[in-house]
Amino acid sequence: MYQNFEKLQNSLTESCPKTLVVAAAHDAHTLEAVYAAADCLPMKYILVGDKSKIIEISHELGRSPEDADIIGAADDAQCARHAVELIRSGRGNVLMKGLIETGTLLKAALDKEHGIRGTGTMTHLAVLEVPGYHKLISITDGGMLPHPSLDQKADIIRNAVGFYNKLGIENPQIAALCASESVSEKMPETVDAQQLMEMSRRGELGRCIVEGPLSFDIAVDRASAAIKKHPSEISGEADILLVPCVATGNILAKSLLYWSGAKMAGCVLGAGVPIVLVSRGASAEEKLFSIMLCLKAG
Repeated sequence: MYQNFEKLQNSLTESCPKTLVVAAAHDAHTLEAVYAAADCLPMKYILVGDKSKIIEISHELGRSPEDADIIGAADDAQCARHAVELIRSGRGNVLMKGLIETGTLLKAALDKEHGIRGTGTMTHLAVLEVPGYHKLISITDGGMLPHPSLDQKADIIRNAVGFYNKLGIENPQIAALCASESVSEKMPETVDAQQLMEMSRRGELGRCIVEGPLSFDIAVDRASAAIKKHPSEISGEADILLVPCVATGNILAKSLLYWSGAKMAGCVLGAGVPIVLVSRGASAEEKLFSIMLCLKAG
C-alpha cells in the first residue's frame, strides 16, 4: 500500500485522463479541491449546480471555468439527477458529492431505472494517513451500514478488496476488529469475524487475507501480538480494518483525525463508479485526497 497521500498522488501523474462529475459544486472547499486536483493530475471535470454561484466562487479562487464545464441545476435533487446521468451516459468516470445531502445524491445513484447502482451492497471506505503507521490504512464500513449482517460484511470486504486491487494492491490484509481475539456467542461480531476468515481461506472474498477476531492493538502493532502470544500473519501490516458496526468505524476514524492528526479520504463503493463522499464540512485537502483516491480506482 502507498506510504502516504503524496505517494498516491505521484502514482497518478502518468495515468490516463479521467473525468470527475461534481454534484452541487457551488461550494468553496469542493471547488478548491477540484481545481487543485486538476492542476496536478491528468483529469477533467464537469461542475453541476448553481451556475452563478459556481462562477462567483471560482472567481474568488482566481479561476475562470469554461461554460462547457458547468451544467446548471435548480436544486439539490436536480443536481443529483444531472450528475448521475452524466456518469450513466459515459461522460464521467468518478462522481463527487458537493454541497448536497448524502441521501439526496445516493437516492439518484440508486434509482432502479436511471441510477448507477451496482450488483452488490454499497459501502463506505475511509482511507487514512496516520502518523506512526507506515502506510495508508482503511476503515470500513463507517458510513453506510449501521449493523451489517454476515452477508453484508462479506460484501463490505469484497468492495474494499476490489478497490484495493485497482490501486495495485493484489492481496490486501484485512483485520476483522473485535474487542477480543476469543470467539464467543455473547459477542456475535466475533463469530462473524471467524466465519469471514474461513470464507477468505476458501477464496470467497476475493484476493485478500482476512484474520479475525482481532483486537485493534494486535491488528496494527506486531509487538502487541508478541506480548499477547497471539499468532498472526497480518499483525502490524493490516491494510483494512473491518469494523463491526457503523458507530465503531465512525468513532475510530474521527478519533484518529482529531486526536492523532490523521488525514483522511472517503469514498462510496458498490455503485457503477467510485463516489467521492466526505462530510459537507470537510476541508479542501480532505476532498482533494478523496478525489485522488477515486481517480486511481475509477
